[in-house]
Amino acid sequence: MGERPRLSSVVCTLVCSRAVGYTLGMSRTYRVGVMGRTGRGDYGHGLDVVWREVPRTTIVAVADDDKMGLAAKARELGVDRAYTDYRQMLDEAKPDVVSICQRWIDRHAEMVVAAAERGIHVYMEKPMCRTLAEADAMVTACESSHVKLAMATQTRYSPKLPVVKQLVDGGKIGRVLEYRGRGKEDRRGGGEDLWVLGTHIMDLVRYFGGAPEWCMASVTVDGRPIARADVAEGAEGIGLLAGDIVNAMYGMPDGASAYFGSRRNAMGPVSRFGLKILGTGGIIEIQTGHLPSVKYLDDPSWSPGRSGAAWQDVSSAGIGLPEPLSDGGLHAGNVAAVKDLLAAIEEDRQPIANVYHARAATEMIVAVFESQRTGGRVSFPLAERENPLARLS
Repeated sequence: MGERPRLSSVVCTLVCSRAVGYTLGMSRTYRVGVMGRTGRGDYGHGLDVVWREVPRTTIVAVADDDKMGLAAKARELGVDRAYTDYRQMLDEAKPDVVSICQRWIDRHAEMVVAAAERGIHVYMEKPMCRTLAEADAMVTACESSHVKLAMATQTRYSPKLPVVKQLVDGGKIGRVLEYRGRGKEDRRGGGEDLWVLGTHIMDLVRYFGGAPEWCMASVTVDGRPIARADVAEGAEGIGLLAGDIVNAMYGMPDGASAYFGSRRNAMGPVSRFGLKILGTGGIIEIQTGHLPSVKYLDDPSWSPGRSGAAWQDVSSAGIGLPEPLSDGGLHAGNVAAVKDLLAAIEEDRQPIANVYHARAATEMIVAVFESQRTGGRVSFPLAERENPLARLS
């Protein structure tokens, strides 16, 4: 017999109010602008087409600095207004919301600031940006214009996430001792993996464990600590980057430790990408996505080979219960995210995956390189707001 976690009335009320707020509270049609960059991250993971399935929204324009890509995307989206200059699109098409779609992050900050200065709300592909200085500018611009920004961190919108949170907070795995996360560890393993995919893991660590207090990390290349000669421009507009192995430790507010690791070309036939939460009574493992794989191990020893304990599936209904929902993949995560963004606009609240969460996850990433640069533990908030690798000796 499966076990259903008892969600608190507060959680249920919050979920219900958000659903009702979106369904009943909207009284207008939102004009949407799409911004992408063909050849430089393109249109992300479906951030351009998601609006087709969101009630009371209409795509009015698209911007892309590649003329051929722009023409193709305008045909696909069925819009007549197509711009090679995104600022011209913002000024002339006057969207209420923009999707900043491209995966490359070198222009994320300037695009967000330009939209916010015009009072335009934002849905944006991850990662957030290249530096904490850029993140700070994005936060300031959104605050100044009362603009809402939502990140396409789809796991934040998973119906499984509050179930796992209830299990952890309710003591199902006892007192949490460790959070263990790893990247995809493909050809991008190490520093690039940390930037591009580590943002998901950092966001999950903060969701379950709160804001870390410090970070101590090691970044190496070819088995030695990175040096200035190893620093180069990273892929996808990341900026200065180095390292083929990353090992990071974070001190959490309740005394638990969080870890992130990535090694280039170390991935296996089954991905390790995800987060394990290890407690005095067992383990919960969660991957990423709209309905990610979630497993529960009732084993204080963390050793099913010795204890004989078996991993159990966790659905949005609880431990061992069938999953009542169908997994719509990244698209379903996008739909949930933009619906929440519109509800946040209507209700004047922050989106679930908001600009502050994105900056905090970015700060956890930057702290890894700052710790390596300084050779010791660094505390949050970081004093260094630019890329620490620019100052590497």
